[in-house]
This record gives sequence, structure tokens and C-alpha cells, in this order.
Amino acid sequence: MSGLAGKIALVTGASRGIGRAIATRLAADGALVAVHYATNKAAAEATVAAILAAGGAAFAIAADLAEREGPERLLAACDVALYRRGSESRLHILVNNAGIGSHSPIATADEAEFDRLVAVVIQKALPRLADGGRIVNVTSTAARIGYAETPIYTAAKAALEALTLSVARSLGPRGITVNAVAPGATDTDMNALARDPVSARQIAAETILGRVGRPEDIAEVVAFLASEPARWITGQVIEASGGLRL
Repeated sequence: MSGLAGKIALVTGASRGIGRAIATRLAADGALVAVHYATNKAAAEATVAAILAAGGAAFAIAADLAEREGPERLLAACDVALYRRGSESRLHILVNNAGIGSHSPIATADEAEFDRLVAVVIQKALPRLADGGRIVNVTSTAARIGYAETPIYTAAKAALEALTLSVARSLGPRGITVNAVAPGATDTDMNALARDPVSARQIAAETILGRVGRPEDIAEVVAFLASEPARWITGQVIEASGGLRL
């Protein structure tokens, strides 16, 4: 796939793991990528450096999306960075990947934790999103499987999948497609179970394709949804899990 030359993409939570793989892939397809991070500036700069070394274009921007003003600060920082590059404040691709893990049982989870998990930047990005653009939300197979250990995380991801359909309906007249990608267990530093050799073997045994996922597996699907060949796909949740617990 190719054809993202001239496109501007914002990937939240792009300093590591799945977000980094997505940012790298979109840049490889020709997009100018805004690499968002919350606190790990060094990791975000390393992502940008890797993209530049491969011949792509990217810049890092910081914002804590857990804060009430975080989404607006994120978009404002993106505006400034684009202005300095001589580009208009316009987005063609928005990937909502940023998130945090949660293992609080339902009996002890509080409202603040739920709020942190459901923060998205779609609303603030809409005035900047070009007609015919792409929104891709990264959710989780947890929304389908319903792990007892992660009730708030599961609920947040299920809510994001429902939001995907609603936003797709509202943005259809503008030609903007809105889809979600639901990764299964993926080998990232945020997923200790997928990295531990013993639990990884157990997960692989529950997966049709016999292994845990890699960040690049997810990035390929996101890149497709961001591309022109995916123009007729909207309002969908595409599971990229290798067939986990099917």
C-alpha cells in the first residue's frame, strides 16, 4: 500500500508499542506524522528519529490526554508544529491509539479512572479534519471477551467501539470514514502477559494462528484503513487478533 503522500496524520500514544508501529507505517506510506506522547519525550523523539532515518517525515508533540484540557493542548501543539513547517493546520488521518491499562476490580474502580480511559480527541480534531479523511480508533478484544480482571478497561473499549459507529454515521456526509481496530494480545511493554514466555505460550494456544501479536500486525490493518483502497469501509470494528478465543 502507498499513496499517503501529502497527507498529515496524527497518532496518539505513538512513542512506543502499537502506536509507534502505526506512526512508522503511515510515514513509510508517505504521510507526515505527528507523533504524540504524554511524558516519555525520549521515546517519542526516538520514534521520530527512526522515521526520519528511513526517509519519512514526522515530528513529536506532547499532551497529557488524562487532563481535561489535554485534547485541546494536543491539537494546539499540532497546529504550531505544522505552522512552523509551513503546512496548514489540517489533518487527513487521526489514529486514536493512546490509552492506559487498568486492572482495578469493579468494586474499587473510581470515576476518575474511567474518565482517564475514555479520553479521546475526536471532538477537538473535527474542525481540523479534512473532508474525505480517516479516523481509526484502536480498541481491544477485551470488548468482545470481557476479562473479569479488567472491567473498566473493557467497558471503555466497548464504549469506543460504539462511538465508532455513531461518529461514522455523523461524519458520512463529509466522506470521512471512521473505523476501529481491535488488537488481541500483542507483544508490547504495556502487556506483560504477552511478553512473559509462560503466559505467551498459553495465549498462543488460545489463538488460531498460534502466536501472540506483534505491533506491526496491528499497524498493517490501520494503514489499510487509512488508505484510499479502504474508502468504502466505515463504521466497522476489525479484529486483529490472530483468532484469539474464537
